[in-house]
Amino acid sequence: MPFTTLPTLLSEALSARGYAAPTPVQAAVLEEEARGRDLVVSAQTGSGKTVAFGLAMADELLGEAGRAGHAGAPISLVIAPTRELALQVSKELIWLYGGAGARIATCVGGMDAAKERRALSQGAHIVVGTPGRLRDHLDRGALNLTALRVAVLDEADEMLDMGFREELEAILDATPEGRRTLLFSATMPKPIAALARRYQRDALHINTVGAERGHGDIAYQAVTVAPSDIEKAVVNLLRYHDAPTAMLFCATRETVRHLHASLTERGFGAVALSGEHSQNERNAALQALRDRRARVCVATDVAARGIDLPSLSLVVHVELPRDAETLQHRSGRTGRAGKKGTAVLLVPYQRRRRVESMLKGAKINAEWINAPTMDDIRVKDRERLMAALLEPAELDEEDRALGAQLLSQRPAEEIAALLVRSHRASMPNPEELVDASSGPPPREGPRPGFEDTAWFRMPIGRQDNADPRWILPLLCRRGHITRGEIGAIRITGNETLFEIRSDSAGRFMASVKRTAQVDGDPEDALPIEAVQGAPRDEARQNRRGDRANDGPPQRRYDARPTLGARPGAPGRPAGARPPFKGKPGGGKPFGGKPSGGKPYKARRPD
Repeated sequence: MPFTTLPTLLSEALSARGYAAPTPVQAAVLEEEARGRDLVVSAQTGSGKTVAFGLAMADELLGEAGRAGHAGAPISLVIAPTRELALQVSKELIWLYGGAGARIATCVGGMDAAKERRALSQGAHIVVGTPGRLRDHLDRGALNLTALRVAVLDEADEMLDMGFREELEAILDATPEGRRTLLFSATMPKPIAALARRYQRDALHINTVGAERGHGDIAYQAVTVAPSDIEKAVVNLLRYHDAPTAMLFCATRETVRHLHASLTERGFGAVALSGEHSQNERNAALQALRDRRARVCVATDVAARGIDLPSLSLVVHVELPRDAETLQHRSGRTGRAGKKGTAVLLVPYQRRRRVESMLKGAKINAEWINAPTMDDIRVKDRERLMAALLEPAELDEEDRALGAQLLSQRPAEEIAALLVRSHRASMPNPEELVDASSGPPPREGPRPGFEDTAWFRMPIGRQDNADPRWILPLLCRRGHITRGEIGAIRITGNETLFEIRSDSAGRFMASVKRTAQVDGDPEDALPIEAVQGAPRDEARQNRRGDRANDGPPQRRYDARPTLGARPGAPGRPAGARPPFKGKPGGGKPFGGKPSGGKPYKARRPD
């Protein structure tokens, strides 16, 4: 339906921007039952919700003549989680209400606070800002909310996740009792519900997630890759899609830093966005993307909030999102305003079931495909090159003269081949990937560099919460070796066996003896000894068979000798095993700390 119920000036503004009919969320807030009421709106990113809450507050902002009156204390307040989103909202409201004479003030971090205070003192109909900056202006007396009629919380779930609860409550507590509160959020967790109960009265709940385009404008793809090939898969995806703008999502700023450096080194025009970047660096990165000086943005979830890039057509989840909501938030950066977008999840083969469950819960039908190969990319390159060269173009006399000069010196076929070569040289080379479509690649024999190894053991096992995540750094610290010199680690019920490259075994054992300490950290008293022979997988199979017999279990290598008691351990008979015990269910092993003094901590699974 067209925007027939709106004031004339708003309808004209919408028509000028190409709006022929409202989106589902816009239509919902314009219904008669929603007028004048508090609203709790569930709407996905890119659904047109900025225009929706702009239209929802038209009755409070515009008088009978359809125009804004004198600008004094703000009538409407919009709170957004990030600077970029607040600026984006401000721009949308400027074109929507500019013709009606509404004045809009923006208050965000990173801008001149004194200039913002002057703008507020001169009067504004609408104030748009971030929680921290608005709270600062409120505490200084620059922001007067006594005349406020509408308060809008945009992406309220993100503001609570980012720790802005205190600021939001302080701002809302300073508003009049009779004001409307419009709460827009992509998800509705319990903290959002509690906020709504406290600050809203008889709120109308609107859920347009199912009615909106949802995932209709986004093609989801899941790519199974070997864990070691994730970075190479990113390179091939960027080369294959050749998107005008692509966004790569990572879980940590360390991954952002590493991936950005790797892509830049390969020749991609890439920028990075994470919590460690200053506001000036963020502004420069976004401007580079808008100017097409850069085509790839590597970002964390929070850093990408509020970014609106019209040319963004590819989103790659380099590290898997923690849940379906994060998946939708990330993917919602593309497929906006009726444009098509592609969201690709890079799935290590051991995580496929988890991802399938997450996609099923989010009701997303993703196509499971293999990562683009070098041959796939070459085919795409040929298609794009042919299309670019055969596209109609206007040539001036200088172009024709230079073309004729080249033809006089080289054959046409050679000139065309040189043109193709020049085109390929300007693009980063694709990568060769391991075929991970059916699981981990088969291993035939030991991995390179470990054809000749020596085995060792420690008298701790699963019953002591032994875990490679803390055993590996322990071996590096005690033996003065690197991770690359350690091979397989096998943990049984009461002991751990591991292999060291033979050329490092002597040095490892000598360092272990030097670093052994009876007093102090229990890890430094942990006995480590060499094992005769090479216990392999067949040894474990034999032990399983032995356990099935009635007799005592047999071992293919010498039984572990009885360990001596730690000196000074009262009440422990000679030859008894030291009490190496970890916390139940994992955690820091038997009270020890790794190198650097920080306790061992299990990393998140993704």
